[in-house]
Amino acid sequence: MSNRSADRWSRRAFLSTMGAAGTGAILGLQSDLFAAEPPPETTRIRLIPIRGTICYAPMYMAEELLKGEGFTNIEYVTAEGATEAENFLAEGKGDLHPGFSGRLMIRVDAGNPIVVLSGLHIGCYELFGTEKIRSIRDLKGKRVAVTDLGSGRHIFLSIMAANVGLDPRKDINWVTDPAAKSIQLFAEGKVDGFMAFPPEPQELRAKKIGHVVVNTTTDRPWSQYFCCMPAANQEFARKHPVAVKRALRAMLKATDICAVKPDRAAQAVVDRGITRRYDYALQAMKDIPYGRWRDFDPEDTVRFYALRLREVGMIKSTPQKIIAQGTDWRFLRELKKELKT
Repeated sequence: MSNRSADRWSRRAFLSTMGAAGTGAILGLQSDLFAAEPPPETTRIRLIPIRGTICYAPMYMAEELLKGEGFTNIEYVTAEGATEAENFLAEGKGDLHPGFSGRLMIRVDAGNPIVVLSGLHIGCYELFGTEKIRSIRDLKGKRVAVTDLGSGRHIFLSIMAANVGLDPRKDINWVTDPAAKSIQLFAEGKVDGFMAFPPEPQELRAKKIGHVVVNTTTDRPWSQYFCCMPAANQEFARKHPVAVKRALRAMLKATDICAVKPDRAAQAVVDRGITRRYDYALQAMKDIPYGRWRDFDPEDTVRFYALRLREVGMIKSTPQKIIAQGTDWRFLRELKKELKT
């Protein structure tokens, strides 16, 4: 689906949602649709973003919506990286985190007490290559930059490599550096590939550095599965089911707003200091198809990635075990009916 057609779909979905839930509900006010629900068991909600991660825009856009859901104490427990964010969630230092699906499954496999609730959006990651890299298979024996082994970039590209017959443990020479240094090495031709994450793809395209080999927003099969998925601490979800449903509703409605108001979402991440470049943030908001969270079944995402992760030896559990231990779609099923298109 092109960005233009996705945008048209998003606008229809947004307007339909407004019709179903009421304009006030979209703006964070109570509506008749859920006013009869009991109030949240707690008025405190702790959201866990990762510093510098702009695709989490719905989490920031949800703040006013969360107030309309009855939360009076909304905290952003900012983590320095994905590992810390997942630790916060597992240890109960935060309540909700929209993490990368692959990393969340690795955590569930390790027995961490987290539960995946929904899909948020597809896309995000883009593999860039030099002129000699025209496909993933061309990475064999080449140097590829990721921030860390075990990072979302490394996990995703390992799965992609295995999908075309490469052994990511032997066939790729991984170079681990911070993103800024990795971009510099890539621009200088000292690495052959770079797994980019917003707003890096937007910067690379603007500066005409390298070319896109795989865009997970548009290229199959990756474009058919969620990248980021909201997850909750299991004990919090058990004790506070109404709060979890209300928080998830706010986040999904905020995702719709990001789809139809990308300028507003971009300004929000700039105002919060998530990134300095409004132009890159705005392009990222337009590139990420936020309005399509209704299109895909998150259980399909868990099943797909769990199989891929097991194939490359990153998890031991079967997809069925991951789904049984670490997912709960009850809230999403109810919300899809409420926010239906």
